[in-house]
Amino acid sequence: MNTIKIEILGAGCKKCQQLEANAKEALAILNLTAEVLHITDPIEIAKRGVMSTPAMTINGKVVSKGQVISSEQIQPLLLR
Repeated sequence: MNTIKIEILGAGCKKCQQLEANAKEALAILNLTAEVLHITDPIEIAKRGVMSTPAMTINGKVVSKGQVISSEQIQPLLLR
C-alpha cells in the first residue's frame, strides 16, 4: 500500500489540533501509518482551495472543510 499523506490545514487553533488528534486516532485504530503534516500558511491553505478551516486532505484530496470530523468519520476516508 502506498504511503498515506494527511495534511491538517489551519492556523494551529484548538479545533485544528483536535482534528489532527482525531486523524492520528483513526490511523491507530486501523493500524495504518501515515505522514501527518500541519499546514498553517494561509497562502498554502488557499492553494488547496480551502477557505474554511480546520480542513483535512488525504493524499492531496480535500476531505473535510470548516469542521472537526471524528475519528469514526475519518476511518472510511483512509480506506479509500
